[in-house]
Amino acid sequence: MVLPASDSAAGSIIVVRPLSWSALLLSLLAGSATVFAFAPFGAWPVQLACLALLTHLFLNTARARDAFLLGWSFGAAALLAGTHWLYISLHVYGEMPMMLAAAAILLLASSLGLLYGLALWVASWAATRTNHLAWSAVALMPACWMLADWTRGWIFTGFSWVATGYAHTASPFAGYAPLFGVYGVGWLVSMAAACLGLMMHLRRLHLPAIGLLLSLVVSGALLASKAWTEPVGEPIKTRLLQGNVPQQMKFDAGNVQASLSLYRDMITASPADLIATPETALPLLSTQLPAGYVEQLAHFAWDSNSTLLVGVPWTTAPGIYLNSVIGFSLGQSTLYRYDKHHLVPFGEFIPPGARWFVDLMSMPLGDFGSGALYQAPIDVRDQWVLPNICYEDLFGEEIAAQIAAAINRGSPVPSILLNVSNIAWFGDTIALPQHLQISQMRTLETGRPMLRATNTGATAVIDARGQLVARLPAFTRATLEASVQGMKGETPYLWLGNTLPVGLALALLTLPGLKRFRRSKNG
Repeated sequence: MVLPASDSAAGSIIVVRPLSWSALLLSLLAGSATVFAFAPFGAWPVQLACLALLTHLFLNTARARDAFLLGWSFGAAALLAGTHWLYISLHVYGEMPMMLAAAAILLLASSLGLLYGLALWVASWAATRTNHLAWSAVALMPACWMLADWTRGWIFTGFSWVATGYAHTASPFAGYAPLFGVYGVGWLVSMAAACLGLMMHLRRLHLPAIGLLLSLVVSGALLASKAWTEPVGEPIKTRLLQGNVPQQMKFDAGNVQASLSLYRDMITASPADLIATPETALPLLSTQLPAGYVEQLAHFAWDSNSTLLVGVPWTTAPGIYLNSVIGFSLGQSTLYRYDKHHLVPFGEFIPPGARWFVDLMSMPLGDFGSGALYQAPIDVRDQWVLPNICYEDLFGEEIAAQIAAAINRGSPVPSILLNVSNIAWFGDTIALPQHLQISQMRTLETGRPMLRATNTGATAVIDARGQLVARLPAFTRATLEASVQGMKGETPYLWLGNTLPVGLALALLTLPGLKRFRRSKNG
């Protein structure tokens, strides 16, 4: 089969072959290899090479069905390699049978991989209506790939872990994050890879592709030097606590008192402008805590002129449970509370019809209530600190929307972000540095530093440019002390969120249809 190409620079005839098993195997291997682009490996050029190979394979077939199989195999393999650590929580801590846990992870990766299969199917469909090789490779396919990443960020409440752009918190493409966010970064990376894939397919240099590739890299590097935000107020002294309580002991009845004593001692060891504990550091419902425990912490905060934020499951009425951070602030006698609003399916709420799956695990899971999307930050001397809890920092558009809403309302604007987490559920795996990298992307998007207080890691301080300022070794019991400067100002992403990249991609995909419509009308 042959496909004519209207781009003479790309060659007049493109030879297209049926999809072979070797091509499908290459797609699987390339997808699996993308895990090395993300933390802790950080070899982001690997992702460019893998996506370039996928582009080359895509351009070797004209059948939409074959394009679908390529996208599905690559996407499913990438997700399986990047999130295989979910097996730890299901089998090791959840006590799900080994084969069933493995099947569940494989099913998740395969199901979400369908989005990438659909992306390449759409790109192939659109390409046949343009007959333009460079257009289909460099514009349509990357746009569809980005839309698959974005869709994965909200479908079934969202799971955008190892989305393409997260690999680029330290690459030249990081400069685009304040403009377009993680999905826009992923689009531009895919476009750069497509330039390489096009030349791989043509087996020669292609000057327009080289020019676009260089402009993307150079523009990103130049944008990285721009400061979108500026310091505000005086730096604050922080103490971030990492209790390193083993997950198998965290909710064990015989170990609860030890955890309460541990965090009480770590909190009261010395004052600081801000002291923060991990998510659910206190492993009891607020109504089950020993009498006077919370009051003792509050008096320490007030007496030492410290602001204290503590993770605890909170209950406001019988049967209503919230994953919360409570706080006691300098000069304020009222309790501050932040309630997690973006909950984890199967971890914090049970989707309809999924009770049977949860019953297969031995985990302290249940249905938590959800907090409001827009919640106030807490005052810490010259700074306003906005918490988010664990999984929530995966949703950059929500954090950006909270900051933008505060600016619009004229209310206190967050100058520092704080993530409190417990991902000990996933053991000593790449999940910990991956989560840290996700927080780094949030700082790039918002132009604000991020503090991280975690149970087993990665407890860290990240500045407004996504750089690690300080970090504790994982799986150690320690306190991270650091001085942190808050930032004010606005990045374009705060106002636009994902609207710009998604809107442009959708508009781009309408062009082949418009072109076909005009041809039929003229004909």
